[in-house]
Amino acid sequence: MELLFFYIFAAVILGSAVMMVTRRNMVHAVVWMVITFIGVASLYILLEAEFLAAVQILVYTGGIVVLFLFVIMLVNLGDIYQVEWLHRQWLPALLLALLLVTEIGFMVWVGAQDVPAAPEQSEAILRGLGGNVETLGMALYTDFLLPFEVASMLLLVAMIGAIYLAKKRV
Repeated sequence: MELLFFYIFAAVILGSAVMMVTRRNMVHAVVWMVITFIGVASLYILLEAEFLAAVQILVYTGGIVVLFLFVIMLVNLGDIYQVEWLHRQWLPALLLALLLVTEIGFMVWVGAQDVPAAPEQSEAILRGLGGNVETLGMALYTDFLLPFEVASMLLLVAMIGAIYLAKKRV
């Protein structure tokens, strides 16, 4: 049953991602992006990662989409549609897509040969540590503290730069 839901959610994600990329109307593309994010959150729920699903909904579907909509409303889209050089990049895009499909196929082939012996062990370890959120918190603040702090500093610098650039124009 889980496999059926996985295939349904994967089809929804792929379909909405293709629709997002192919829409000429930016607002319609953002709506398809919301559907893609909700599909990814559904996959997290299938993986019993409820915290990541909630973060996916709150941060991406809530925050990032609102940010995109503000940018769409504030930017003059007429200038973007008149730029013709954006439409001439189909050959590099096709080559990169073929490279990506080849790489994914190789990973699936290698992964099929190297099946883990006991998936129950990771579930037992997860239950022994207290659940998803506690395990994620322990890993984030012990093993991955330095990358976490570097990412927070990069976000802080980006926010200060955006405020500086916005203040300069006002």
